[in-house]
Amino acid sequence: MPSLVSQPQKALRGQVTIPGDKSISHRALMLAALAVGESRISGLLEGEDVLSTALAMRAMGATLERIGDGEWVVRGVGVGGLCSPDNIIDMGNSGTSTRLLMGLIASHDITVIMTGDASLRSRPMGRVTNPLSDIGAQIDAHEGKYLPAAIKGTHTPLPLDYTPPMASAQVKSAVLLAGLNTPGLTRVREKVATRDHTERMLSAMGAEITVEQQEGVRVVSLVGQPELQPITLEVPGDISSCAFLLVATSIVPGSDVTIMRVGMNPLRTGIVDALKAMGADIELLNERELGGEPVADLRVRSAQLKGVTELPVDPSTMIDEFPVLFCAAAVAEGISRFTGLEELRVKESDRLAVMAAGLKANGVELTEFEDGIEIVGCGNKVPGGGTVETFLDHRIAMSFAVLGQVAHKPIIIDDAAPIQTSFPTFIDLMTGLGAGLMVGGA
Repeated sequence: MPSLVSQPQKALRGQVTIPGDKSISHRALMLAALAVGESRISGLLEGEDVLSTALAMRAMGATLERIGDGEWVVRGVGVGGLCSPDNIIDMGNSGTSTRLLMGLIASHDITVIMTGDASLRSRPMGRVTNPLSDIGAQIDAHEGKYLPAAIKGTHTPLPLDYTPPMASAQVKSAVLLAGLNTPGLTRVREKVATRDHTERMLSAMGAEITVEQQEGVRVVSLVGQPELQPITLEVPGDISSCAFLLVATSIVPGSDVTIMRVGMNPLRTGIVDALKAMGADIELLNERELGGEPVADLRVRSAQLKGVTELPVDPSTMIDEFPVLFCAAAVAEGISRFTGLEELRVKESDRLAVMAAGLKANGVELTEFEDGIEIVGCGNKVPGGGTVETFLDHRIAMSFAVLGQVAHKPIIIDDAAPIQTSFPTFIDLMTGLGAGLMVGGA
């Protein structure tokens, strides 16, 4: 478990391309594996989470071949063509692919045993397994809701008309993916719209899927058992990974960075609006469409951020970006208050508690609530000098790597390894821009 030391070095400057979007990469491999024919995917994120998805789809009968850096060829088995794997599938740290794959498995007459690392085994799966049980799948999970779990799909799946009790793209997508091999019409009703990569990709591959508003509710309807067409897809850059660069460039004086080819799905761009509300200088350039998704190049320059107590965006549009936004708030002038964030307690770690502990260890004043946090900004005078425990959470590690770039004393992150799950080039990319990051000690 190599540690990571973060400390100021110089202004961040340059032009970079970030890895492919993790959410889209997962879905591209899964849906290409269910298509009839050969799909070609470029720009795929090759972090550990996505590679776990690739291994799982291979284990269930699809052919996935890496032919270059981020270049993959997938030969699908068709909807209904998945087979039971010979061995237990280890999903590593990937909660997204675990929950989505449970959906795929639920409506196939196969049995799959899934496990993961210590972090993933501590994450509750009930929000997905409950509706999948209603479809007819039999799921035997540890203590009823944790991995390891044995999922026995049903030969006669029942279509659902489901309203998730929380805003969750993973739950929505799991139900829709189960609906692929289910006769009839599967519906998911969202009170709060969540990222729509699954809907966009299914539509591009020929599935009969519609999205409409009914009395203020977003209703997604999917006709089951389509013949999915193979795709040629270029995956846009991940806005969640881009968030670390946006915050780092904003808070390090004299910085000026352009990030190329960033996915700008309107249900994912809350971090841009939140930072702008705090005074960040972010400019969208060359807006265009790539693989059915809106993209743009983002130029960001350093700015003095101000605290914010009411965000102009729904938390669901940036739920993964709150840890690094907390770091921006720690550097801002004034008080920031973020609420409605109960979801952060069931991510790779309890991100509210872990971020609060790490910020306190580095001299930041704050108050933690059950559903949020209030942070007293240091105005570019973050004391630093503390050690942060990541609890195997990649976003915790990268967030404090960003904060260390303006701390008076180095910040030590206890384990750099989790960064590999979503942003394997993070350290090299940051140091190439001018950041002071050193693996294994000062």
